[in-house]
Amino acid sequence: MNKLIQFVAGSFQRRTALQSWLERLRTESGNATVELALVMSIFGIPFMVGTTEAAFLVYDSIEVSNAANAGAMYGMLSSTNASDGSQIIAAAQAEAPDLGTSMTATPTAYYACSSAPGGTQYTTQSAATSACSGSSNHPLQFIQVVTIATITPPIKFPGFPPTVTIAGSSVMEVQE
Repeated sequence: MNKLIQFVAGSFQRRTALQSWLERLRTESGNATVELALVMSIFGIPFMVGTTEAAFLVYDSIEVSNAANAGAMYGMLSSTNASDGSQIIAAAQAEAPDLGTSMTATPTAYYACSSAPGGTQYTTQSAATSACSGSSNHPLQFIQVVTIATITPPIKFPGFPPTVTIAGSSVMEVQE
């Protein structure tokens, strides 16, 4: 009988230890929440602001590049379009309406020899024709559109620049 009393008493003590551990866990569970809130305010908010800032810059960078591509696509349709700078600029600005007047587009038409399209650039077709010698070497016309935008990020945060300049460029051969 004595052993039965000791067993019951031991079970009671074990249950009491378990209950005290659970009570202690319940009373300390708020500490983890407070610690998480402190850590998130110190590290989490700057990370979220930085991520948001980077997302805006990536989006604007894509818009600037797409605008250069749209202008070059308009210019590559014909020699007439390649020489129409105002329409090339209009096509580029229409592709990036969010940037408005903060974006500039600069079209440049030039000629190069077919044997070395990345080589010497000529401003006129006659200069390119005289420079491109040989039976399989002939002048090709290219249109290059360079877009530049100055972006003011929507979030002002210490350590980040107040404005960022983003550039885009596209070169395409003009269809004949």
